[in-house]
Amino acid sequence: MDHHAPCQVHLEAIRDCLHRYCRGIDRADEAALRSCYWPDATDNHGSYSGSAGGFIQLALSVFKTQPRNIHQLANIMIEFLGPAEAAVESYFTALQRGPDEAGEMRQMLLCGRYCDLFQKREGEWRISERTVVYDWVEEQRPPTSAEAERFGPRQPIGAPHPNDPVYELLKRHAPLKTYPKIRVGGGEEE
Repeated sequence: MDHHAPCQVHLEAIRDCLHRYCRGIDRADEAALRSCYWPDATDNHGSYSGSAGGFIQLALSVFKTQPRNIHQLANIMIEFLGPAEAAVESYFTALQRGPDEAGEMRQMLLCGRYCDLFQKREGEWRISERTVVYDWVEEQRPPTSAEAERFGPRQPIGAPHPNDPVYELLKRHAPLKTYPKIRVGGGEEE
């Protein structure tokens, strides 16, 4: 076995972090978002550029207002730069709907890529630097009818943390931890 080749555990730990970010942003789940970034991480996210902690606070202030957000990932490319660093490019599609500063409802389709530097510290992979690259931005006409009318019998409707049905599922089935750390190294089999 080539000990320099990336191990599947490392790849899955990075993918898990990216997927947890999508849950965190769509559900306005602060713990999920914080678990994706190192405390000293930076995020260049469109109109925001600064600490990842600052971005998280900004995102929570917007997404706790119960807009609709859907973030999906595809084409995740992971290139290891060394045993504890990886350059990761992930294509995203995001549909975001919510009030603007004037209270008018807006809806945007955004497509682009997360260009991330991941670092493994103490056996855990997280984002150290993020730059969001936008490849498509389209303002759409938001629906004017109420959600209850549009969704009809398609229930339950997604909600922010902790009211989304996924959190009830996790509580009922008592996960080991809310966001388990995938430890790699230090004697574990890889």
